[in-house]
Amino acid sequence: MNRRPLPLLSRRDRIRIAQVVIVTLLLVLAVPGKSFAGANLLSNPGLEVVDSTGFPVCWEQSGWGDSTHSYEVTHTAPHSGANAMKVTVSAITSGDRKALMLENPSCAPNVTPGHQYDVSAWYKSTTPNTVMTMFRHDVAQGWVYWTDLATLTTSTAWKKQTVRTPPVPANTDQVVWGVTIYGVGTLQTDDYAMVDATQAAPGTSCSAGPACTAGAWQVMPFNSPVRGIHAVVLKNGNVLLVAGSGNDPAAFAAGTFKTAVYSPRTGTFTAVPTPADLFCSGHVQLADGRVLIMGGNKDYPAADGSHGYKGLKDSYIFDPDTLGYTKVNDMSSGSWYPSATVMGNGDVISLGGLGEDSSGTVATQYFDSSEERWLSLNEANQSWSFWGLYPSMVLMQDGRLFYTGSHVFGNGLPGSGASIYDYGANTITPVTGLQNKDQRDQSMSVLLPPAQDQRVLTLGGGNIDSNPDANRLTDLIDLKQATPVYQPGPPLPGGTMTGGVPQTAAQGKMYVSAVLLPDGKVFETGGALHNRADPVYEASMFNPATNTFTPGMATDPVPRGYHSSAFLLPDGRVMAVGDNPGDGTFDMRISVYSPPYLFKGGRPQILSVAGDQWAYGTSKQITVDGPILKAALIRPEAVTHSSDPNQRYVDLPMTVTGTTIGLNLTSNPNLAPPGWYMLYVVGTNGVPSVAQWVQVK
Repeated sequence: MNRRPLPLLSRRDRIRIAQVVIVTLLLVLAVPGKSFAGANLLSNPGLEVVDSTGFPVCWEQSGWGDSTHSYEVTHTAPHSGANAMKVTVSAITSGDRKALMLENPSCAPNVTPGHQYDVSAWYKSTTPNTVMTMFRHDVAQGWVYWTDLATLTTSTAWKKQTVRTPPVPANTDQVVWGVTIYGVGTLQTDDYAMVDATQAAPGTSCSAGPACTAGAWQVMPFNSPVRGIHAVVLKNGNVLLVAGSGNDPAAFAAGTFKTAVYSPRTGTFTAVPTPADLFCSGHVQLADGRVLIMGGNKDYPAADGSHGYKGLKDSYIFDPDTLGYTKVNDMSSGSWYPSATVMGNGDVISLGGLGEDSSGTVATQYFDSSEERWLSLNEANQSWSFWGLYPSMVLMQDGRLFYTGSHVFGNGLPGSGASIYDYGANTITPVTGLQNKDQRDQSMSVLLPPAQDQRVLTLGGGNIDSNPDANRLTDLIDLKQATPVYQPGPPLPGGTMTGGVPQTAAQGKMYVSAVLLPDGKVFETGGALHNRADPVYEASMFNPATNTFTPGMATDPVPRGYHSSAFLLPDGRVMAVGDNPGDGTFDMRISVYSPPYLFKGGRPQILSVAGDQWAYGTSKQITVDGPILKAALIRPEAVTHSSDPNQRYVDLPMTVTGTTIGLNLTSNPNLAPPGWYMLYVVGTNGVPSVAQWVQVK
């Protein structure tokens, strides 16, 4: 693939500049002797894995201008292994040729702004017209030229060139590089490496400093154009951000309702016309990847106290392909803060919230996905029970719903605070053991990895009516038991308050976000000590295999309290949006977290997938570039107000034949409700691939 000329300087101009400064550059950047023994961050650094065209995976044939040239993978006396890359230029008028790393999230190594990296390659060259060239991914501008690192002298024998980069510029998250040839001659390269030049932590191969164990946050250099009240990861990897009126009565009065779609790859936003005030609606992905949005805000509370918030009956489907809303029939009852749980047959059940008259909605509202309509009251089974606001309803493997006790606003429900709801039998069975049920307001509950284990973790919470200090409570439950009972879990780790003041031993947080990661852990982040006040800076990693938290993860520099969300991106990072303090302001900054696994080596590559349509109970073959530890499907998040009951991690048992892997999908749709999922594999270094999208049906 040919690369277009760079927009600011021609290749020849840049070479002239590089030749002027190259002596100084080498004096400053060359690394004598052995570089740090950190993890090699490159995928396929030895060029041994090739794609269907015969060219090395994660590398491309690049360049521009007018030349006579050829590329080949040579097997004649490579530096090591079986392959080396060979570029020959027999005539040239302008431009250059290079074998360059692919500019995509899967192949480009992740970097940390401010860090320096030792990069090296073995080479042979018949011409001195060569230079190591590096490009960087700017989160706002996309891929841009960064720097020329060093020229390579001619050599008939294999020779290693090692050079240290300048500090990575701000707003950079990935880089690619390669060796450019811009004169007549032949260049061969092999055995590339790139390591963080930060001193390696004792006893580890990671050389990224604190990020090796804590990960790292990056605040984007741009703001969201909408208040991120609701966030949905779409089937194409983009993020739907819905504000509606955004908790702004003036915007409501003006009819200013907002939606935007954010592209993490390009850092761009697309505004979407919004048909109603979808502020505090419910949402869930349908089987085809469209998003069902239900309810919202019919009115703000009256100044005279005659009514509170009122719920809309309106319902829409958002299409990621057309970036538009289509109205479906109204719900049977108004819904402000409704739940939304997808069932094993693809239908959706919505419970709770406030109705059109500000009273609690007691109707069970059922969306028939085959008919694309909400059933009427007399068509759906009715228990006439009030489930609170945003009640967290997790689909169990037998098709029943587990109400975890996580909710929004005030006390928990009467009784034990948690229960199992059987829609078919129209029964509600109390579940005991939930600690301090009346202070689990804006806690978060997640179905732990893997979904097959049927274990739920509930974290933190408070009470916005009595407004005590938020708590550190966690609870665990095994839903496979004949009579499931919550058991106390380990307390949430403590954090710091504004100014770095440490929390007391009893203080925890509400507005908790918990995100399932590809390696099977749960990243817990964000929160506040009180209702819309006192942000808590704390993040930890929960390991379901040991039921323990690892404290001390890097904390988001942006406060994330009320109306905040955190969610997994397809590239394995976590994005966070929103914060709405009691003074009515809203933090429009976007933060992205790179977990520790992104600093521990190159990513495994999924080279092929046997189709993106996966039927229940089947085995699907994939090919990979090396050994992997595990594979899983993760349902993309649709989160608001510390609630996404549909988040789940489905283990894929493997049948391994070399680099051909058979992945065995469950036959139970209650474990993996129909829809689009992110397919991840995790390498033996613990690093996950970038997700491939597959549709389960």
